[in-house]
Amino acid sequence: MYRLPKPTTVLAALAAGTLLMSGCSSESPVESAENGGEVETIGLMVQDLSNPFFTAMQAGVENAAEDMGAEVVTEDGRQDLGAQNEQIDAFIQQQIDVLLINPVDSEGIGPAVQRAVDAGITVVAVDVTAKNAEAFITSDNVQAGRLACEHLFESIGGEGSILIIDGTPISSIQDRVTGCEKVMEDYPDITVAGHQHGDNNREEALTVATDMLTANSDVDGIFAVNDPTALGAGLAAEQTGVEDLAIVGVDGSPAAEEELADSGSMFEATAAQDPKQLGVEGLNMATKLYKGEEVENTEQLVDTELITADNLDEYEGWE
Repeated sequence: MYRLPKPTTVLAALAAGTLLMSGCSSESPVESAENGGEVETIGLMVQDLSNPFFTAMQAGVENAAEDMGAEVVTEDGRQDLGAQNEQIDAFIQQQIDVLLINPVDSEGIGPAVQRAVDAGITVVAVDVTAKNAEAFITSDNVQAGRLACEHLFESIGGEGSILIIDGTPISSIQDRVTGCEKVMEDYPDITVAGHQHGDNNREEALTVATDMLTANSDVDGIFAVNDPTALGAGLAAEQTGVEDLAIVGVDGSPAAEEELADSGSMFEATAAQDPKQLGVEGLNMATKLYKGEEVENTEQLVDTELITADNLDEYEGWE
C-alpha cells in the first residue's frame, strides 16, 4: 500500500508541490518522518473505558507495546463522536506512529480517520470497523448474534415474543442484530414485541428495558447486544416484577460469568469474544503496515463461542 510521507513544516509542504499537498493540508503540524522504522508511539481510542471489555483491550495492547518498547496513549471516547474527533486531531499533533481505533460511530468517524491517514498515521480499527481505516479486526459479530439468539429461541421453546435492546451505530452492534434476525427466519413463531436502542451500557439499558417491560410484561425473552445491556435488562426485570424471562448477551465478560454461575439468574448465555486478542492482533497489523510489510488479510474476523452455565467451567475468560 502506497503511503504519503508525513509532511514537514508549512514551508517544506509548499516547496514539495502538489503531490504532498494532495495528501495533507499545508497547515499540518506533523513533522517529516518516513514510515518503515520501529513503532514508538501508539494511540488507542476506545468507546467507553467504563466498560470492562475496553479495559481488557487496553491491558492487552499495553502488554504487547511494552514488549515492543513502545508507548501507548489511551483515550476514552465517552460514547461521544465529537470527543473522538478531537482526540484524533490531538494524536496528529502528537505525531504518533499508529492508531488503534474503536469508534463510537463507524461512519461518522470517517473524516477524522482520513485526516490521520493523510498525516501519515497508520490507522487500524479494532472490534468495530471505521470508515477510511487501513485495516480492521473484529469478532465475527454476525456469528455472535446468531449464537445468542439460537440459544434464546430454543430456551423459550421456539415460540413466543422477545425484546431486542439495540445499541449505538457501530458495525459490531449492527452485525449482532443482523445475526439474530437471520436466525429468526428459521423461527416463524417468534415475534419481536419491541426493539429499542440503548447506548451499550448497563445504566441506559436499565432505563430502556424498564420502559419496554412495563409495556410488554408478558414477553418470553430478551436479546441484548452486549453483556452490560443484558445485565441492565436483568435488573429491570427484577425491579418490574417480570419473571421466567430468558436473557442473552454478547461479550463473555467477568460480570456475565458471575451471572451464569448464579442458578437464580435470568441471564442464560453470552457469545464470548476476546478483547485482549483483538487489541494485540490489531497492533500486530498496524505494526506491519507501518513498516511497509504485507498484511495478508486487512479485514479479519475472529470467531466467538457461546458460554452458558453448562460450559462455564471450561471458559478461560478475559483474564
